[in-house]
Amino acid sequence: MAVLEVSDLTKNFISPDGERTLVVDVPRFTINDGEQLALQGSSGSGKTTFLNLIAGILQPDSGRIKLAGQEFSSLSEADRDGARANHLGYVFQTFNLLQGYTALENVALGMMFGPGADYDHARELLERVGLKDRMNYRPRQMSVGQQQRVAVARALANRPKLVLADEPTGNLDHRNAKEALNLIREVCKENSAALLLVSHDRDILAQFDKVEELSKINRAANGKN
Repeated sequence: MAVLEVSDLTKNFISPDGERTLVVDVPRFTINDGEQLALQGSSGSGKTTFLNLIAGILQPDSGRIKLAGQEFSSLSEADRDGARANHLGYVFQTFNLLQGYTALENVALGMMFGPGADYDHARELLERVGLKDRMNYRPRQMSVGQQQRVAVARALANRPKLVLADEPTGNLDHRNAKEALNLIREVCKENSAALLLVSHDRDILAQFDKVEELSKINRAANGKN
């Protein structure tokens, strides 16, 4: 069963001088429950924009996004926030952790738009990602790899149906990148969550059984890779 269905999705960006650029043009795209799919895309191929449209961070110019059986693209902003919190996890390349809060608080705050903060579950996730002794540390007190682990725990806090990962290992060295990717995939599998990852790193892509070229999905990316 498809956890995500995208059809006729388009997004244009308009430059300060009024020039319109088509960034996303996806006729059809689906990902099934529990599936783990990597999209290969270079800079300028629209991969972050595509993920942000799926997540409801950006609104499309046209098209439909159906997430966990719900027509996501037609929801109000408030309802979209609730649907995103309940069904979607997002691992950002730059982590997007709140610097004034501890690792535990960052994960718990990620639950606020969903079922509410569950500190026991937040602690369990942080233990699962190997941060049992770093729960009360703030991001600046942790290594880059540890911050990424907090970001993974936060993305999985509400037991999402779909996890999006935008170049999640881009800021990590080779060893930490491999560990972070293994962690994301293992925890998604344990939680029966689908995973959609975008990357241009061939070492990362080689670890997936299913890899698709973003340019074959996004017609706007043709000629930009």
